[in-house]
Amino acid sequence: MPLPALNRSGNLSTAWLLVLAFLAMTAPFATDLYLPGFPRVQQDFAATASGVQLTLTGFLIGMAFGQLGFGALSDRHGRIVPLLCGNVLALASSALAAAAPSIEVLVAARLGQGLGGAAGVVIARAIIVDLTHDSETARTMSLMMTVGGIAPILAPSIGAFLQGPFGWRGVMWTLAGLFALMMCAVALVFGETRPPEERHGASLLGGLAQVVRVRRYLLFAALFATTFAVMMTYISASSFVYQNVMGFSAVGYGLAFGLNAAGLITSGYISSRLARTVGPLRTVRVAVPTLFAFCVLTLVVALLPGPRWLLAVPIWLAVTTVGFIMGNSTALALGAVRHVSGSGSAGLGFAQFVFGALVSPLSGIGGADTALPMAVLMTMAGGVATLLLAMASRRARVLAGQQERDESDERQ
Repeated sequence: MPLPALNRSGNLSTAWLLVLAFLAMTAPFATDLYLPGFPRVQQDFAATASGVQLTLTGFLIGMAFGQLGFGALSDRHGRIVPLLCGNVLALASSALAAAAPSIEVLVAARLGQGLGGAAGVVIARAIIVDLTHDSETARTMSLMMTVGGIAPILAPSIGAFLQGPFGWRGVMWTLAGLFALMMCAVALVFGETRPPEERHGASLLGGLAQVVRVRRYLLFAALFATTFAVMMTYISASSFVYQNVMGFSAVGYGLAFGLNAAGLITSGYISSRLARTVGPLRTVRVAVPTLFAFCVLTLVVALLPGPRWLLAVPIWLAVTTVGFIMGNSTALALGAVRHVSGSGSAGLGFAQFVFGALVSPLSGIGGADTALPMAVLMTMAGGVATLLLAMASRRARVLAGQQERDESDERQ
């Protein structure tokens, strides 16, 4: 018997929110737990560094395309069945990865792990849209990302701890256990949130064809993706920038990374509190130009001579500001395509991982001893996000003016 989705106040219940956040933790746990094991994977299979890197690439590709497939399936067949099927695929792929006899099998297993794990990420967002509206959607998205933001803090430390006694195969069995636990949580807590009368029988691409026609969705989805690109640029370059450029030790880098993640979590929580009083659009209108300003400041500090540790300040400010944007831009995008929110969520996730895959290799293009490529990419992504916000705001004013004229004509 599923638990009630909403509490007495009409908000999403704590149990549902925690399970949704658990689903959203799939990507960071499946990547960050595994990264410390790269050297041992290379040693065990006598593989090249690029061959080991393909195991991460395969997972990210699976996450990108898996969201497209499971998002559309959840619009056609409801949320629960595709979600459980994805969990089964991810669990089986994790077990295969743990027992992989070759690097090729490991790459294939990681691809399947990404495909199956994508179901939880994409359907979690769709379930929130099914159950909430407007400012409550923005509040819940921000809360979910705040809870889910704990994963990037914990995962690297847990992964490093597991490497010693269990190795990378033990990490894969740990992921299999997490997916099994996820299945149990979904079965015990969730009920179906998309009734049969709201499902559509179009092809898998039919829902995506609908969402790409909605200009408001496209603008806020692109805003979400470019903001994520700022974050991914920082994450990809952080190890080199903090240790090689700023001179931090490995422990110092870990502390700085955790401090940045704490800033992101805190701003996400504050954003959730602002959702009802300020509203998602007003919050984004302030946060996006602020993010751009902090990205520019990062670039200026990277260019000017001076103590390199000063870079940590604008980076922290930029990462913290991202927490005010991600949940709100998600809510604004999916609110425009509520009738096919699964496909809308899929488009968001696909764009997110595509942008992330594009900026990750570029962030280190100048070598391991410079922060300039990271700062340039962050500034470019922040500038594009600001331009997209201006376009979305102009679109909102045009629609508001049209609505006022229509109401005036009706009164006359």
